[in-house]
Formats: sequence, C-alpha cells, structure tokens
Amino acid sequence: MALSTPAALARAEAAYRPRANRLGLWLFLASETFLFAALISTRYIISGTEVPTDANQGLALAITVMLLASSISAYLAESSIAHDDRRGFLRYALITIALGSVFLVGVVLEFREGFESFPPGTVYGSVFFALIGFHGFHVLGGVLALAVVANLGRLGHFGSHDFWGAEGVIKYWHFVDLMWVAIYPTLYLI
Repeated sequence: MALSTPAALARAEAAYRPRANRLGLWLFLASETFLFAALISTRYIISGTEVPTDANQGLALAITVMLLASSISAYLAESSIAHDDRRGFLRYALITIALGSVFLVGVVLEFREGFESFPPGTVYGSVFFALIGFHGFHVLGGVLALAVVANLGRLGHFGSHDFWGAEGVIKYWHFVDLMWVAIYPTLYLI
C-alpha cells in the first residue's frame, strides 16, 4: 500500500477541482432554469398570451440589444484571458459591466412605466414585475460578480492556465442573457 505524499494529493486535487467546479456551476444553472421556467409558464397559465397595448416595445427591444451585445463582450473577455491578454480581458469585462448597467437602468424605466400601465395588482402586472424583477436581480448579481472578477484580473489573477473564476462568471452571464431571450418574447411579443 503506497502512502500518499502531500504533493501527490495536491496534484489529484488540482485535477479534480475544475471538473467539480464545472459540475457545480451546471447544476446551479439547471436549478435556476427551473425557477425561470416556472415563472415563464406562470405567465401563460395566469394571463394567457395577450400583451397589453401599452407595453413599451421600443424600450424592451433596446435593452434586449444591450444585453445581447453584452454577451458578445463577455465572450471576448473570456477569450482574451484564455490567451493571456489581460488588457483585452479588462476592456471587454468593463464593456460587459457597462452594458449590463445600461440594461438595469432600462429595467428601472420599465418598472416605472409598468406601475402606470399595469400595476402589480393586475394579473399581467404581477407576472410582469415578478419576471422582470427576478431577472433584474440576476443581472445585478452578474454585474457585481463581473466587477469582482475584473478587479481580480486587474490585480494579476487569472491567466491562460487558470481562469476558472472568470469563466464561471461569464458562463453565468451567458445564462442570464439566455433567460432574457425567453422572457422578452414572453412579456412583449406573444
């Protein structure tokens, strides 16, 4: 029976950790998918498919474009750090944070208009505020996580051999964008 040395244990842990981290992230995203699916299906069950005529289609489309553009900049940030381009990583991470922040400003405007057009006491209003609020909370969490990762990258963390922190946050960001792709037509188009 061979005795394990501290170095051998460290190598085994280093090989196991990325797989465990990825599995944990995918399980977390799967559970979040079920939460979003429950909210989206609630919209159809409770309020049908009718969209109020005073829903601000222009604002919704504008913030959708912002969020989709942020997914591109997030991808470029991850690709940059994977190739040891720290300046590119910081630039694209900050662009993603800015676009996410613009999206959040749009959500605040949506809330203000929603209170006037379809208050929370109405059927559509209740579903609207639940979906927009839940998603907005996730975007806020993503913006804050991106800020932490960008700061860590600025301080010299991450590189082509170890960028899991940045990768995990950016995968979460893509998930949040993907959820909006389902929410946008649910609230504004169908």
